[in-house]
Amino acid sequence: MGSNGATLAGVASFRDYDAPARDTVREFYRLNHSHQTFDFVRAKKRQYLGLDHKVMTMWEALELASTLVDDSDPDLDLGQMEHALQTAEAMRADGRPPWFVVTGLVHDVGKVLCLFGEPQWAVVGDTFPLGCAFSPKIVYHELFALNPDSGVPAYQSPLGIYEEGCGLDRVEMSWGHDEYLFRVVADHLPPEALAMIRYHSFYAGHREGEYCRLMNERDLEALAQVRLFSPYDLYSKSPIRPDRGKVLPYYRELVESFFPRPLRF
Repeated sequence: MGSNGATLAGVASFRDYDAPARDTVREFYRLNHSHQTFDFVRAKKRQYLGLDHKVMTMWEALELASTLVDDSDPDLDLGQMEHALQTAEAMRADGRPPWFVVTGLVHDVGKVLCLFGEPQWAVVGDTFPLGCAFSPKIVYHELFALNPDSGVPAYQSPLGIYEEGCGLDRVEMSWGHDEYLFRVVADHLPPEALAMIRYHSFYAGHREGEYCRLMNERDLEALAQVRLFSPYDLYSKSPIRPDRGKVLPYYRELVESFFPRPLRF
């Protein structure tokens, strides 16, 4: 992962769902796996992808998201700004280019959905395809027994309603901050950055190698970019908060260079 990788916490220290740091985690996934259905995702796309809920600068969105503590995170209970700065600082220490660093900084800004009234189970946590069988490698897979889609025969095979190699663009993924922010920033960042934002929570795909039969060559390239991104997202986590007085001027300027005008959310 680069020079900074040696200083980051060990892999075994993170994503420990057998002994999460907070007791909200399993209850979060009970709600998430119970309610994230194919029809629910379609409804949320109609509700939010018109991007007509708020107009604000990216920095305003970062500050708004900073009020949230993610109930799905088994590791730490820091706010989103701390996580954003830790991720971006790890990237900057490794000499990653500015587009990579700004992606690390803003990748979770889509969590402002919670502040529009959405429950966390509809915004955060691992993402996964709908309309086909749930992979046993999705965290807390057993809780999908509570999901109405588990009773739909057409959804029970590995391909479900899709054709082999159809591509993830044609697959309904569980609704959350990844897809939402991808749509918000689609015209502002390079394709590699957009892939990182869109699929960074799709651990069953980029980490476990599941759902490959749905993917095309472009998806495989996208997930390779996500695998470059993911260690910074996970292993930069620390209870030590960044010194905002030292780092915020740099990041304000960086954000302004990529997002000079207000965005539609």
